[in-house]
Amino acid sequence: MSKLNDIIKNKAVKYGVILLVGLLLGWLIFGGSATHEHNGEPAPTEEAAVVWTCSMHPQIKMDKPGKCPLCAMDLIPLKSSGGGDDAIDDDAIQMSKEAIALANIQTTVVGRQEAIKDLQLYGTIQVDERLQQSQTSHVNGRIEKLFINFTGESVRQGQLIATIYSPDLLNAQQELLEAQKLTDFQPMLLDAAKEKLRLWKMSDAQINKVLATGKVSPYVSITANTSGIVTAKNVNQGDYINQGSVLYSISNMNKLWAVFEAYEADLPFIKEGNTLEYTLQSIPGKVYKGKISFINPIIDATSRTAKIRVEADNKDQALKPEMYATATIKAAISGTESHQLTIPKSAVLWTGKRSVIYVKQPNTTTPAFKMREIVLGPSLGENYVVVSGLQDGEEVVTRGVFTVDSSAQLEGKPSMMNNEASTHPAPGEEGHTMFTVSGNCDMCKARIEKAAKSIAGVTSATWNSKDQMLHLNFDKTKTDQQKVSKAIAAAGHDTALDKAADKAYNALPSCCLYSRDQAKPKQQADHGDHTKHDTPSTSATKPMSKEGHQGHAMLPVKGNCGLCKERIETAAKGVAGVSTANWDVNAKVLHLNFDPTKTDQKKISKAVAAAGHDTALDKATDKTYANLHGCCQYER
Repeated sequence: MSKLNDIIKNKAVKYGVILLVGLLLGWLIFGGSATHEHNGEPAPTEEAAVVWTCSMHPQIKMDKPGKCPLCAMDLIPLKSSGGGDDAIDDDAIQMSKEAIALANIQTTVVGRQEAIKDLQLYGTIQVDERLQQSQTSHVNGRIEKLFINFTGESVRQGQLIATIYSPDLLNAQQELLEAQKLTDFQPMLLDAAKEKLRLWKMSDAQINKVLATGKVSPYVSITANTSGIVTAKNVNQGDYINQGSVLYSISNMNKLWAVFEAYEADLPFIKEGNTLEYTLQSIPGKVYKGKISFINPIIDATSRTAKIRVEADNKDQALKPEMYATATIKAAISGTESHQLTIPKSAVLWTGKRSVIYVKQPNTTTPAFKMREIVLGPSLGENYVVVSGLQDGEEVVTRGVFTVDSSAQLEGKPSMMNNEASTHPAPGEEGHTMFTVSGNCDMCKARIEKAAKSIAGVTSATWNSKDQMLHLNFDKTKTDQQKVSKAIAAAGHDTALDKAADKAYNALPSCCLYSRDQAKPKQQADHGDHTKHDTPSTSATKPMSKEGHQGHAMLPVKGNCGLCKERIETAAKGVAGVSTANWDVNAKVLHLNFDPTKTDQKKISKAVAAAGHDTALDKATDKTYANLHGCCQYER
């Protein structure tokens, strides 16, 4: 026991035990943790698949690197299609979080708001036309004296405003006195003389005074017909006037009009009876209210506005004609719901015909935005009502929209200026081909391209009048060259595969009536270089269809070297009806001349694919591709 105590008391033994315990604990803590971390480490993922495109033709998308079938340029990587973002639409533009922060792109979740449109109108205070009166003269004569000498002066009804010297009135009074003398013989003359004076606004009291005194006067007094303000003074003292001449215009200012101008686009939201609030620059702080009593049905041709009238009480005479007024109207938008879906104006891009927005894709690891066309309704301040194309709760780009759109254009995605991008087929399903179409002018070009694009699945169609060649891009799962050719022939233009009916050809404008009897010299020249590898006998005996029409086409075919060239051309010439076949090693394009009554480009394409070479229309089987010589195994 004493030995055991000695061992325990030994410092070396103590330190050794402590060291062993520490090592054991360290292994348990760090070793176990390391093992656990290693075991919990996720398995390495496979490298995400990359989509390859052409910098000159962004509509081209391939799943492997290679050459562009249109221009033979090397394809470049576009974006990763992996990373677990299977929810991202192929037409959406992906942006990293760093790029979004750098471009200051902001989004907003759209929702509903009360459909009340705030309209602001501008106008002036005007005189109530119903309370305006013209003060006229009832006799011919001369202005002897004016008692109202300037506009703006107040008058009261019955107030003397002018005295007129009238010789006609003097004669009429003398006739009255003469008629009085003949009352016993002709009493009707007296009545006629009195009535004449009454028409000249002489009162019965004045007439009786003339009869009683026998005195006549050439002066007539003009009194005001109404109370108000003189708004126009048309005569001066001493002027000669005729019966009916307007001396003054007098307006009653107790009631006025507030007249506003409303643009024709706002008229559907303004109704008679709507309450309107307005303020005046000259009376700040005071708000006037009134109801719309009249909307002028005539639009001003210059300002494109209609007059909106509100009646205003002016007993305190605070309002003056021609004062500037600003009005606001809260107009309810007609619809089935009081609250309607709205979107900020900053989110909308206009193309002239379309309203375009970018919607953020939900449930994606990488932020992605897809272009969408929507139909907009009325403007509500800083927002638009959305009629269709958007759902409540979706998230849209409200700042940096042009940046997102520019990125979409660079990647060949649907964008403001490239709506057709959404029709591009999936990678591996793109068809590219070229064939001749007869025509003459720009009208032909428009007609040919329109006919081609009318076929579902055609993404682009370009016809060159110089070489008579139509360049096509299409979705092989939806259409083929034969369908496009028939559509063009139906429009009146002969193709390398089909001839237009005589009726369709004769219906073309005279400038579009191309020659149908023989191949055009320009076409022969364009394809002359492609026959230099043919034997003399082959070149001299090019088969022609019974209508005298030669078929010409160019078909993209993959390959590498001279052996490929020999194999491709041999396979093509092995098809009955092919007169020449020349494969360009650099451009990877097979130039063909053939008799369309015996064969077509599709048959030739299948023959070339059977020899082991992929074409724009057909893909060679893996077995035939594997049997190619090592130098001929092109990138697929």
